Parts: sequence; structure tokens; C-alpha cells
Amino acid sequence: MGWRGGGKLLVAPTDLRATDVHTAEEILNGQFPLAGRFLDPEGLSPFEVDLPSREFAVRLHSFAWLRHMRTLRDDRVQEVVRRLVDDWIQLHGRDLNALALQPDVTAQRCIAWLSHSPVILKDADHAFYRRFLKSLAIQLKYLRRIVDHVPAADVRLRIRIAVAMASLSMETAPKAIKSAARHLDRELDAQILPDGSHISRDPRVVLELLLDLLPLRQTYVNLGHDAPPKLIPCIDRMYPVLRFFRHKSGDLALFNGATTILANELVSVLRYDETAGAPFRELPDGQYHRLAAEDTVVVIDTGKPRSTVLSRTAHAGCLSFEMSSGRYRFIVNSGAPRFAGERFRQMARVTACHSTVTINDTSSARMCRSRFVGPVMLSGVSSVAVSRDGALAGFDRVVATHDGYAESYGVLHERDLAVRLAGGLVRGQDHFRLLEGRSFPDSLPAVARFHIHPSITLRRHSDTEILMMATEGEVWAFSCRDGQMDIEEDVFFADPSGMRTALQIVVSFDIVETSGIQWVIAREA
Repeated sequence: MGWRGGGKLLVAPTDLRATDVHTAEEILNGQFPLAGRFLDPEGLSPFEVDLPSREFAVRLHSFAWLRHMRTLRDDRVQEVVRRLVDDWIQLHGRDLNALALQPDVTAQRCIAWLSHSPVILKDADHAFYRRFLKSLAIQLKYLRRIVDHVPAADVRLRIRIAVAMASLSMETAPKAIKSAARHLDRELDAQILPDGSHISRDPRVVLELLLDLLPLRQTYVNLGHDAPPKLIPCIDRMYPVLRFFRHKSGDLALFNGATTILANELVSVLRYDETAGAPFRELPDGQYHRLAAEDTVVVIDTGKPRSTVLSRTAHAGCLSFEMSSGRYRFIVNSGAPRFAGERFRQMARVTACHSTVTINDTSSARMCRSRFVGPVMLSGVSSVAVSRDGALAGFDRVVATHDGYAESYGVLHERDLAVRLAGGLVRGQDHFRLLEGRSFPDSLPAVARFHIHPSITLRRHSDTEILMMATEGEVWAFSCRDGQMDIEEDVFFADPSGMRTALQIVVSFDIVETSGIQWVIAREA
């Protein structure tokens, strides 16, 4: 493809991700605060000592931390950065079986090296310059060779972005630029749905991809090359998806693997949005609905994984919802942990970690435990029926039914959610319908969970009412006269500092005794 480690770098794409001067200062002094952990290699290279966690290793080897270094005006920065890059090249540059050269880590590293090449290469000698370009060429060749065999869709797309970025940034043949653009176009067409959603159904993936696609688009423009035909239309379709999932607090809703975001990263992407308008009411391809009135926002998951392969990272949260009022998130899903290990990532996927109903303490999807196959969903929701704007005067309403419990318990779960158009009231009903030919056991326990954001305080007002209180006085009352309502301890996986304790409202009932429950969330005057 024309990359042999020679030539020169022509341009450094912009990095839109947030920077932190304190992280940069620590790294400059030989210490590494990454992925919620801290490493002091005591004078050694961080690439030759035991690392505190797998996620720390991913962050270290991806070199995404290079963006922080550009915040410093210290003569030592280039020397320190160059030494760390050289250490990596010498210790890991050809170890294709190591975590350091996993496809996603390699793609992130190539993008980081290209974007921050001015910091790396300033005042570098010719020998280092050649080693750096040669290592980049080897990594890019490796990515091109394995990209078609990478199971994770977003990783395949990130690889295509890295290769396209390199084709523009490095001195390459014109056919290399065209080939990279053609492959990127094909991947965008396969992964970005007509409504702008990503096929993973993870809201955060859309943000992560835009953080790389926007600099790539600008690089095509700056160098006078024709952008891939799908690139700009895809970017334009993805912006409304971010607005759809964005609460007025600035946070993205936590569905299907989404975790906390940095507000300034979202703002840095949205400031390029030329399609600004009111958020959509529905993502028909992504399979989500949004109810909004005044300051009240409710986002509902009304879908399922688009394939078995894509279920590898999907969460069993069908019919779960999040609810916010103004800048406060009240009811959320537990989200995915940013820095925790695999056990906690899998724990966060179960139905009980979502604001929906769990039957008999069983998830609505069964996850595979085979290391060879991976954590795909072996069974679960196969069909979701949705209707919008049902007859309920003065309300915006969604009624959805899923069959995730049909095989195991013979029932369908129907959730009826409505937001009053004048604001200030959310009304819900969870109903269970027995399938024809099936019969109930003597007892079938169910629990409706409403996970509360850690910033919200709960106080029981009566047996049937619990107050949800924001830090600056806004109060909403959750009331339910069906079943047993309690406040229980919870874990919020998606906090910026890592996992933290939280609370949840639980309503316990027996489907055999009552076919469903009704509940109301109302703003207190």
C-alpha cells in the first residue's frame, strides 16, 4: 500500500478529546495516573514493569495520554515523550501476541501517534524519526491484515479510520489514499444505520467515533482530497443521535454499554454540529424512543441486539428507561464500568442493573460463558412490539412489549410509559400477559427496579410514596400502590471516579397474584 517506513509525515490530525494538565505533570515526573489507578515505576520504563490492571495497560499502550502532554510548556516534554515512544518500540513493537498489539489498542495508538506527532518528533534526530515511521508502517500493515477478522464492529471501524488517517498524514501513493477511503466508506455504510445510530446500539460509541471522524474529515478538506462519499452524510446523521440520548444535564443516557462521558468531550463534538435542531422522538433503526415535555426527558430502550455477534457487548435492558428533569438525572441504568475488570463488566449487563422488571431474579437474556465463543447472548428478546401516541389525552406515550421471558416463563412483558405534555408527571404501567397454551406456576415473583442517580437522595414518605430529592431542592415523588415498595442499596457502575454506591427503588410483586403494577412519578410543588 505504499508504507515502508520511509518518507515523511505531512500533517497531524487534530485530537478533540479532553486534556488534563495534572495528568501531564504526573507523567512528566515519571508517574502514571491512568484508568483510575496510579503507577510509579521507580525510574524504570512503565513498559517493563507489572501494570496495576488490564484497563491501565490498555490506556498506557494506546498512548491516548499523549494528548495531555500538549498542555505543558516545559522543555522536558518532547524528551520524555520521545523516550517513552522509543521504549515501546524497542520492547513491544514486534510482540504481536501481547495486549499492546490487540487491534483496538493498536488502532488507538496509531491515531494518537499521528495526532501528536509534533510533540513526539520536535527536535528528534533522524534515526528516531526513521524508527518512528517504520514502527507506524509495521503497525498499519498489521491492522490492514487482520481488520476483516475483528469481531467487534466499532473496532473494525476504528481500524479503518486509523488507516485512512495514516494514508493522509504519511507520504503515500495516491492509490493508498483511495483504497483507504474506499474501505472506510464500506465500513461506514455497514455500521452507521439510516437514523445515525451505530449497530452496537451503544450511545457512547457514536461519540467515540465522531471524536475520530471529525478530525479525519477536516484532514481530507485541509489537504484537498475528496472525502469518502459516505463520510460527511454519516457524520451529519450521527449528530442527532447524540442529541437524542443527551439529557439536559449534558450526560448521555446509559444503554447497552454506555458509561460516563466527559462533558467537554461532548461539547467539543457538538460545536461542529451544523444540523442543530430538536432531538428526534424516535430512532427507528436504533430502536429507542424519547418522551419529552418541558424540562422532563424519558428515554426508553425498545430494541434488541441486531445479531448474535453484536450481542457480545449488548445489555439485557429491553424496556428499561432513564428519566431526567432539567439538569438532574433521577432514574438511570447502572451503566458500564469504565475501569473495572471483566467480571463487573458482565455483571452490569444483566437485567437487574437496568430500570425495568426482572422475573424470578432471572435476566431477560442468557449470556454465554464460553471463553472461545465469548459473552454473546444465547437467548433473550427476539421480538419487541412498539406503538407510539396511544390514546391518552394530554400525554406523549409509548407502549412496548418484549418476549424475553416467553420461553422460560411463558409471559410477555408490556411497559406503558407516558409523559404529561405540560411536564411534571411521568406515568407507568408494567403488565404481564400469559402466552396461549402456557400456565402459571403457583408463584412467579417479579421485581421492578428504578435505579437512582447517586446525586439524588431518597426519603420514604409513606408505604406507597418515596421522595427523590436533588441537591438544590427539586423533588419528585415516586408512588406505587401495587406490590411491596422498598429502598435498597445499589451500585452505579458509570461514575467518572469508578463504581460507587447508590440507591434503588424496588417494587416486589407476584405475577400470579397480580398481572401488573402501576406507578407515577410527579414533581412536588
